[in-house]
Amino acid sequence: MKEYLPFLIWFAAIAAIFAFAWKQGHLARLTTYVAATQQELKKCNWPTREELIQSTVLIFVVIGMLGVFTMASDWLVLSFVKWLIQAS
Repeated sequence: MKEYLPFLIWFAAIAAIFAFAWKQGHLARLTTYVAATQQELKKCNWPTREELIQSTVLIFVVIGMLGVFTMASDWLVLSFVKWLIQAS
């Protein structure tokens, strides 16, 4: 029985929170919110598989270009700083 005590305490705490939420009307509002969200998601214009693939490829290309730009900028700044240190 002693090994079940933590489980029973957690169960009682969760049951109390559930009962409080039910009494205050929070569960009814949550149900309404979920139903409204489902209705709004049905109105969304979801991309096709081809559009999704094209967008993903575009994102990878842009990230690659940004990475190359960042590396080139870093190399230029590093070279400039090394040149300044050697010049002084």
